[in-house]
Amino acid sequence: MALNHPGSCNPGLLKAALALMALCLVGYILGPPLYWHFIEGLAAVSRSSSAAAACSPCQCDCSSQHLLTIPLGLTNASFADCAKHDPEVSEDTEKNFVDLLSEELILREAEALESQQHADMALLEAKKITSQYQKEADKCNSGMETCEEAREKAEEALMAQKRLTAMWELRAHQRGWKEGVAKSRTQPHGNVQAA
Repeated sequence: MALNHPGSCNPGLLKAALALMALCLVGYILGPPLYWHFIEGLAAVSRSSSAAAACSPCQCDCSSQHLLTIPLGLTNASFADCAKHDPEVSEDTEKNFVDLLSEELILREAEALESQQHADMALLEAKKITSQYQKEADKCNSGMETCEEAREKAEEALMAQKRLTAMWELRAHQRGWKEGVAKSRTQPHGNVQAA
């Protein structure tokens, strides 16, 4: 369903172009080594056919040479001496190692001290908050005790007032006071006052 626009490429043409670029890249990478091996092979064949009649075979001991040899200018003379024990180097190395360990211990000690200080500060803050809450709890308990005492006194006063009221009612009943009569007497006076 894709439409070919005037600016778009044909997928087959695009694949062919990518394949050609891949072949060129492989040729660029592998071409020079293959070329030189091919030339050396041709030179060896031409030398061996022309030199076979003139020269006798060479006598060399190839087993004593390494397969990979490093040119003399590129070798590092100290590399061969790495396995040898050099007292100055080992002493310097030990000093450096001891210095590194000492520095590491100092850093760890500083981290531990900082962590301890942080923990101490957190503990102190927790103690302050606990003290504050304890003070608030003490205030609350004191207020509760005061309220309880006031409630007990109010109950005692109420009981005393009820006893006093009961005693006056008893005296009033003994002298002939009736509750219904008192109400009827108070109402006319109330109406007179209202009129």
